[in-house]
Amino acid sequence: MELTPIAHIRSDFSEKFGIPRQSGLVEELTAAVVFEPEYRDPSALRGLEGFSHLWLIWEFSRSRGWSPTVRPPRLGGNKRLGVFATRSPFRPNPLGLSCVRLVEVRQDRALGPVLVVAGADLMDGTPIYDVKPYLPYADCKPDAVGGFAAQPKGADLTVECPPALLDRVPEDKRAALVAVLAQDPRPQYQDDPERVYGMAFAGLEVKFRVAGERLTVTEIV
Repeated sequence: MELTPIAHIRSDFSEKFGIPRQSGLVEELTAAVVFEPEYRDPSALRGLEGFSHLWLIWEFSRSRGWSPTVRPPRLGGNKRLGVFATRSPFRPNPLGLSCVRLVEVRQDRALGPVLVVAGADLMDGTPIYDVKPYLPYADCKPDAVGGFAAQPKGADLTVECPPALLDRVPEDKRAALVAVLAQDPRPQYQDDPERVYGMAFAGLEVKFRVAGERLTVTEIV
């Protein structure tokens, strides 16, 4: 079977570091699904506006090779589990699956129909292979068991960002940035209060330190 990207995502993340580890964790994040020219026929999206959420099937385009066991970040990177028991990118077929909220179907003069979505966990430029509507009666399983990730990972950190630095962030991106930082973008096994981390976000470089449960933004350029 040959797969051809039907679209690419446009998001605020030019690098992997900082991207939420699951879709829907940061609802403040918005992204755009931009279709390839041959799929910009508005009739292909007819009826989609009636759904609140979508499934995106996409490619881990920066992943190379696969491993039968991986170290899930949720377990601190200290325990190996089978790759098929995780959502690791190191898979035989590097396909990702994300549930996102459909904000709007926007008609763009140059790009045709564009899907604006919230809660996406995709890097900018990620190829998308399919879009499917989320069906609550079929896709929602209230009695499902979540294994080692049964409970959602909440916002762990209190974020402190001096107003002068936050002013450098576009106003419509500030809440999303703070929410992403509160999720603790660091690898789970790192805990060095003196280390300065750098995260690319919305064309900016955001630098921060973490001590205990407090994240302090030190620079935004």
